[in-house]
Amino acid sequence: MVTRVPEVLLRHRVRIEPYLADTAYGPTYGPAIEAVPALVDPSPRMARAPDGREFTAAATFIAAPDLDCPLGSRITLPDGRTATATTVARHTAPGLPVPACTEVTTE
Repeated sequence: MVTRVPEVLLRHRVRIEPYLADTAYGPTYGPAIEAVPALVDPSPRMARAPDGREFTAAATFIAAPDLDCPLGSRITLPDGRTATATTVARHTAPGLPVPACTEVTTE
């Protein structure tokens, strides 16, 4: 049985505009998902993108394990800043009593 990160820990709300594709006019996004429960760490830190480049993360947050947040999605953080989802990691530990979650690092 996989447990989920407890909703009570997800004290913040973020807005996610799912990345769809790049066009001649720039990136396009799907309809915004409002008030997604999350636990946001606004501290800048060094991170590594899937292509190997290093960047300073604007913020990192965890959310429910079934969060749909494609790479490149536009995120509005609780303080109003907007950022781009640069890494998305699903954390599960089948058989262990630890909560599953999705971790998103933004740039």
